[in-house]
Parts: sequence; C-alpha cells; structure tokens
Amino acid sequence: MASVHAQDLPSIAEKTEGMEQRDGFFPVYWDAAAGKVWLEIPQMEQAFLYVNSLPVGLGSNDIGLDRGQLGGERVVYFERIGPKVHLVQPNLDYRADTDNPMEAQAVTDAFAKSVLWGFEVAAATGDRVLVDATDFIVRDAHGIVRRLQQTDQGSFSLDASRSAPFPANVKAFPQNTEMEARVTFTGTDPGRYVRDVAANPQSFTLRVRHSFVQLPDTTGYTPRRMDPRSGYFGLMYRDYAVPIGTDITQRFINRHRLTCAEPPGADGLCPVAEPIVYYLDPGTPEPVRSALLDGARWWAEAFEAAGFENAYRVEMLPADADPMDVRYNTIQWVHRATRGWSYGSSVTDPRTGEIIKGHVTLGSLRVRQDYLLAEGMLAPYDGAHAEGFAPANDPMLAMALARIRQLSAHEVGHTLGLAHNFAASVNDRASVMDYPAPLATVEDGQIVLDDAYDTGIGAWDKAAIRYGYAQPAEGQTEAELLDSIIQSYQEDGLHYITDADARPAGAAHPLSNLWDNGADPVAALAREMEVREVALDRFDASVIRTGEPMALLEEALVPLYLRHRYQVEGTVKSIAGVRYSYALRGDDDATLPTPVDASQQRDALDALLQTVTPQALRLPPEVRAQIAPRPPGYPENRELFASHTEPTFDPYAPAEVAATMVLDLIIHPERAARLAYQSDLDANLPTLRTVLDEVTAAVWEAPVSGNAYDAELQRTVQQVWTDALLEQAGNDDAAPAVQARLTQHLRDLHRWLQAHPGSDAETQAHRAQAHAMIGRFLSRDQSAATMPADIATPPGSPIGSAAPSYVQRQERRRALLEAWAPERPACMVP
Repeated sequence: MASVHAQDLPSIAEKTEGMEQRDGFFPVYWDAAAGKVWLEIPQMEQAFLYVNSLPVGLGSNDIGLDRGQLGGERVVYFERIGPKVHLVQPNLDYRADTDNPMEAQAVTDAFAKSVLWGFEVAAATGDRVLVDATDFIVRDAHGIVRRLQQTDQGSFSLDASRSAPFPANVKAFPQNTEMEARVTFTGTDPGRYVRDVAANPQSFTLRVRHSFVQLPDTTGYTPRRMDPRSGYFGLMYRDYAVPIGTDITQRFINRHRLTCAEPPGADGLCPVAEPIVYYLDPGTPEPVRSALLDGARWWAEAFEAAGFENAYRVEMLPADADPMDVRYNTIQWVHRATRGWSYGSSVTDPRTGEIIKGHVTLGSLRVRQDYLLAEGMLAPYDGAHAEGFAPANDPMLAMALARIRQLSAHEVGHTLGLAHNFAASVNDRASVMDYPAPLATVEDGQIVLDDAYDTGIGAWDKAAIRYGYAQPAEGQTEAELLDSIIQSYQEDGLHYITDADARPAGAAHPLSNLWDNGADPVAALAREMEVREVALDRFDASVIRTGEPMALLEEALVPLYLRHRYQVEGTVKSIAGVRYSYALRGDDDATLPTPVDASQQRDALDALLQTVTPQALRLPPEVRAQIAPRPPGYPENRELFASHTEPTFDPYAPAEVAATMVLDLIIHPERAARLAYQSDLDANLPTLRTVLDEVTAAVWEAPVSGNAYDAELQRTVQQVWTDALLEQAGNDDAAPAVQARLTQHLRDLHRWLQAHPGSDAETQAHRAQAHAMIGRFLSRDQSAATMPADIATPPGSPIGSAAPSYVQRQERRRALLEAWAPERPACMVP
C-alpha cells in the first residue's frame, strides 16, 4: 500500500518548485506564499539530536524564560508508517550494552518510548520524503505556558492567529538544521513579573527554536567514567546487560572530544586533532568584551597542564559565522530587567556524554551589581571625583571587570563539563568553579579592594581538567591515570563539595559555602564585620554622584549593610556541622564524616551573636537622616529594604532583616535536629538546649540600653528570635525532639517574661506582647492568634527573588497562623 501511495505523490522537486531551499543536515524549504516550512527527511530510522530553545526571551529572571535558554536534548529518529511519519524518542535511560540483539530488544520493549509528533508525507523522491513542519514548529515546545503557571504569572495560551514561522531563522548547516517560530501568548490576568517586562502583558511574543543536530560518530570517542570526587556533571543510565553483582547504573562524565593528532613531543605536549574553540557574542560592549575574553581564555593553561598543545582558545565570533551553527561554541551576552544568574549550558550527546556545543549565557547586570558593591564600600564621589571617574582610573570599574573575568571563566567551565566546587575558597581560591565574594580588607582605616577577585584558574581547576581530558601515558591504563589524579589532589589537600551539600540553609559541611573567603569561617565573619563597620561609619552622600537623588543612597546601603549575609551562612554551618568528602571505600579514613569540634561550634555561635547586637545593627544618624523618599521617576524596587514607615526610610527594617537571617539559620530544622542528637555521640558537643539558652540570654536577658535607638534595636531582635522559636516549635516537619525542646524553651521564656516585665513603658509593652504571643501558642488559643508582619529580605545572590530563608519563613508563618486560627479570613494572613 505504501508503494501505491507513493505513486500518487509528487516528487520533492515538483512539490517545492518556487520555494526557497536551504540545504544542510536536513534540507528545509520556505513557502512564502503559504507561510509554511517544509522539511525534507533524507533517511528514516537514523538517530539525531532534537533540541528546543528560546532565541528571544521574556527578560524576567524571576520567570526564567531567558534569551538563549536551552530546553534539553533528546535523541530521536523518523519512522515512516504508510503515509505517516512519526518523530520517535527512544528511551535511553534503560539500555542493554550487549552484542546480543535479542537481549537489547528485550530491554527496549520493557520501557516506553515516545512519539513526539506525527507528519503526513506530502512528496517523495526515492527514500526521501517531504513533510509539512509548520504546525510542529509553531507551538509551545519550550513549555512557556507551564512556566508562567509555575511562577504564578497567570493563565496564558498560544494564539495561533498571531503566531507563525520566522523565516529569517529557518536555516540549514552541515551538522544542524534550525527551524524557528514567532509565538504569541495571550492572557487576561498577567502577573507582576510579566507586567514588568512585556510591551503588552496581555499579549507578548517570544520565539521558539527547534534544532535538529547530527549526532557525532562514536568512533574515536571513549566515554570517561564518572567519579563522585572528580567534579564533573555526568550522564547516567541503567544497563541491564552488566554482570549480576555489578552496579546496574552506568555513570560517565560530560566532556568535549579532544584527541592527540600525534604523540607528545619533547615538552610532553601533544598537538590536538581539533581544538576546542569558543566564540564571544559581538553584541558584547567594551570594556566588558575584553574582560570576558580574558577570563574565558584562562582555561588554556589547564589544558596545557593536562598535556595538550594549543587545545583551547577563545575568539570573537567571525562576521560570516552564524551562532546558530552547532559547530560554534558560544558565549552570549544576555539582558534582563533584573540581575540574575548566568549559565553555562551544553548540547550533549545523551548516548555518551560527549559535549557537542558549549553555550554560555552571561547576565549583563552582574557587572553593574559589583560596581554598586564597590560604591558602597568606597564612598568615592567626593572632591574632584564628585561627578564620577574616567574609566582608566575608576576603582569600581576595576573591581567589576575583575568579577566579569572570573564569571566568564566560571560559566565556560560548566560548558567544559565541570560542576561547582563550593569548598575551593578554603584552599586559597583554588577554583573558578566556586562563587567568589569580593575580598575586602581594612588597612590604616581604609577599605582596600586590590585583591577583590583572583586572577586565573586554580589548582582544583587544573586537576579537574586533567581528570576529564588527560590521556594515559604509554603503559598506563585510563583507570590508573584517573585514580592517580584523584589521589594527587587529595594529597595536596584540595577539597570538593558541590551544590546539594552547600546551598541548603540547613547544610552541614563547614567549608562548603557560596560567596565566602578563607579557610576559617569565624575569622572571615570578623573580617566582613570590620569592613562593614568601617564602610558604614563613613557612609554618606559620597556613595552617589553629584546630581543624583538622595534616595539612591539606599541602593548602595542594602548590599553594604547585608554584606556579611553569606559569611553568616558559612559560619552557622559550623554549629552541628560535619566535615566529610565524597569518599569511596579504600579512601583515607580522614575523609569520613567528622563532627566539627566543640570549641569551633561555640566560637561560631559567639561570632553570630555578635552580629545581632545593637552595636552591629545600628545605622549612623547621618544615614538614617539622609535617605529620602523616592522621587518621581525612581520607583520602589526589590533591591531596597521594605518599610513599616513608608514612604520614609524605616531605620529598624535593616536590623530586622539582618537579625532574621542569623537567628532563623541557627535553629533551622535540620541544624536543630543535629544539635539535638550530636551530644548523644559526643557529650562535649553543644546541645540544642544549650544553644537556645545562650541565644535567649544574649537576646532577651541583656540589660536594656539607655539609648532609645539601641533599645528599639534590642526589641526588634527579641521579636525576631521569638518569632523564630514559635515558628519552629509549630513546624510539623521538624523532628519531634526539636519540637519538644523548643516548646520547653518557650515555656521557660514565658516564665522569664512574667518575672521580668521591665521598668519602662516601652519595655513593658513589648514584653507583655511577647508573653501573650507565647501564651497563645502554648495554650493553642485559636481565637486571637496574631503575629507581626515580616520585613522582606532584599535579594542577595544574583537570582532576583526573595532570599530562600525568607520565602520558607513566610510559608511557615502562614501554616502556623492557619493552625492557630483556621477561621480567620485569608486577607488577615500577613
């Protein structure tokens, strides 16, 4: 029947007569008259890679639909059944790597594959067929509607009448074919983030790209085994053909193909068959362009250390090159409405882990954020520089560009296969794959930023590239080479801990932190507090240029006042902390989990409590007096402190935020559980009860300050601590031991407040309120449960949203209020 049907079909040449043909991996045709894209399929059942992406983004970091965003890759093939052609995705998560075809088929038949799309054959020439690809490309293949729903931005749908192929970007190259569509989404109730960025929030238009990419010939490429200590992203699948007793899960690292064209020369370096080349977006302006090129080129040193000659380089994208061509690894300069993350993504062969195309997305506002950080610390605009600096002698620009060099190297590192290493800062900045905080010091009463960011890759980076790319020496097996690399970096004292063990607020490893400096977290916190104190003491109108609104002082104040936030997170991990590595059996016992010693845990608690004293939290009178309400044209934004006193600056809101970020972390549920349990194994270690007693003694039992401002700061911290205790005691997800100890501690505090009502009217009112709140909790009085409104924490990490601890705290507060007073209307919940 298929042959009869084929006789009725026109040839491809006949069907496409008059259309614009674009030859390449899959030939495509643009029919301008009909507004259709036609795809020629040269061969059935030939596997290739299908990738969808966003060449045009929404511009909102909060929504996360950025220009250049990749949507994941899938191995697919075309299958013809009579007049139909199906696009099929096999299930590569479950395989049988065997020479027995029946064994392999048994696994293939056991797990479902997916038919992603169906086409009708419109023309045929020999085995080649032509299909209409228009509906395939003009759709929400990237999950835009789903993403908008997930971020509470409203209910949108694709409007077919305002969507069509984008013919300028329907292209074919030797190793990939690109088909792109302009898609319009409509909705009646758009969320705030959509309203912030879209020209018309009820109807906005993006572009979705569909890429068909030739899979590399696996000949000559050997997948390299994943080792949890190696520092790589990886490929995992289940192989049902491995011998019984062998781990069924196979793990290989992601890496580029890099081979020697000839044996190493006298210098030990081998010329490469094909170098790894990255190309920078020509839309990147100077001086950022030069900084990005400099930083990305740092990796050349690592490849040379791995034994390769001229194996890696970075260039500007040539004028005649197209970044859509999969043969070009690209570094893209992307803009958003708010500062946000940068990304190092890759198009990777899911069969082997081979990286086909590196794709870096760098957020343009990062450099401006670093500039702002430096302005707050240096207060530079005085005297001859009241109106600014020339680029050649601008200290803020120098620091910001130093950060951009590091960022460029960091994101390119991801596209080389490397994961984060958040324990590298303790080894004297041993890796660009860490998140570096700008290192500031105080010398002769002045803040110095000369060494704010490091230059070049570090010792960990070289070790990691060696693991991924180095070739075994003559007479050496690959396994022997890889084991020797791991052993060598361990002997050098290098550490590797990645995201899952560093990012969570309850994380335990004391050396694995984001945005920190140095091996001693307590000493680093003291240094951050010293820098912060010096900068706050001199903070005045000279942090902004002459002619700028005084309200802009707050933009510089926020990151300065909260400068210590990351070192707080690093220091608190010592409390009930545990040192460990991703050890394998046979490794040195020193790599096994070991509790942080008691003295360091107590030092960490003491250091944290020093950050919530009135002396640490107060703002100089000049700062409180000079920050004016926002003038026309300068609306409120997320980078500012929230306020109970709008439109004026709230002098206590910063203290509430700073105290919250410290006290919430001390009794985070996982940390509190470790505190409750750790003394069972070692009686010398602090208990949860002793920590609670020490915090309450420092917060509640300190003498009331005679200074009115300091006294209100004390009351602010007391309220924050009481809120934290109530929230965690009522947190059903907390361990029972934690709930029991927190509830008992609240009983003790309730009695203390009863016995110590205070001697002045403000103290009496404050303590009576706290006493009543605790009493309602202890009695589970649902008739009058109230908690004060929280102050939102301004964003810290580049992602432009509320700090995770704040979000989690708000969710706990709502749950607690609902438990106390379920009949109260929803609008009463803060």
